[in-house]
Amino acid sequence: MSWIIALLVLSALIFFHELGHYAMARYMGVFVEVFSIGFGKKLFSFKMFGTDWRIAAIPLGGYVKMKGQEDLDPSARSSDDDSYNSKTPLQRIAILLAGPAANFILAFMLYFAIALGSPPAITPIIGEVVADSPAAKAGLKSGDRILSIDTITIETWKEMAELISSTQKPIFLQIERDGYIEQISLTPTLKETTNIFKEKIQRPMIGISSAGKIHTQNLSLSESVVYASEQTYEASKLIFLSVQKLLSGAVPASELGGVVSIVKITSDASSQGWMAILFFAALISVNLGVLNLLPIPALDGGHIMFNIYELITKKAPSEAVFVKLTIAGWVMLLALMSLGLYNDINRLIQ
Repeated sequence: MSWIIALLVLSALIFFHELGHYAMARYMGVFVEVFSIGFGKKLFSFKMFGTDWRIAAIPLGGYVKMKGQEDLDPSARSSDDDSYNSKTPLQRIAILLAGPAANFILAFMLYFAIALGSPPAITPIIGEVVADSPAAKAGLKSGDRILSIDTITIETWKEMAELISSTQKPIFLQIERDGYIEQISLTPTLKETTNIFKEKIQRPMIGISSAGKIHTQNLSLSESVVYASEQTYEASKLIFLSVQKLLSGAVPASELGGVVSIVKITSDASSQGWMAILFFAALISVNLGVLNLLPIPALDGGHIMFNIYELITKKAPSEAVFVKLTIAGWVMLLALMSLGLYNDINRLIQ
């Protein structure tokens, strides 16, 4: 059952992405011939608004086929007013951006729903204090709850960690211990640790660990908007960084995951309740938005690149160059998908 939920979530995210393209294309006066969730053999379809809406056999993505848009067959292009390639470069860019934009908007909405549902957070209560650390020398103890840092109120362990890791200057902590409020001053020191990409880095630390206690956050409407905005931004930054690390070799290619990983993660999340499903759905939605903006000719980002070129030079790329780059883009994309699938299978076997 959890795998069915995972496939439904993935299909819904793809649907919203393609719906962004579809809505903007119709707004720009472009006729949409096909709206498909999945590739390959058509399993189910119906006609509405002149468009063939279909579900296909291979659930690895989706596409919107617009009139006059044929990447590998330029002769099939149309100069009619309701065709994609009759529109200006700016109009085409707007259509291309609408898909990723729909994913970011959907992620924001999902994070907003999470915020309204009282999301969990780790309480800033100290578990262990490292011997001879700044925390130990300042007198911090297990069970102390950090209330504020430099007059900034602390609600979660994450907020506390971010403030501490941002400075090597003296900081002033207000803590609660055995029902009493105390003031403590200390200075974070640089220590070697690893980041989420398993890279060794230097980070200001004070030498404490979490007690692992969790509380729910009761956020107001305005706080929920802020929470959703911050989460969408942080997720986008994380995925951009992940792509950068992967391209630079800082993250090995063996870490790349494919659709099986996505389905498995979402499937695992479904066993943890609706909030976990929403969280991973939001993260995957951002992932789809970011990855589709990469300048690979087979993706939205590649087509945006072509249109920017036309906007600057006042002429479209030659048909030969366009077709060759598009084929190269598809080869690159299929290679990445194959590598992701290979890694997925290896993880399942292990």
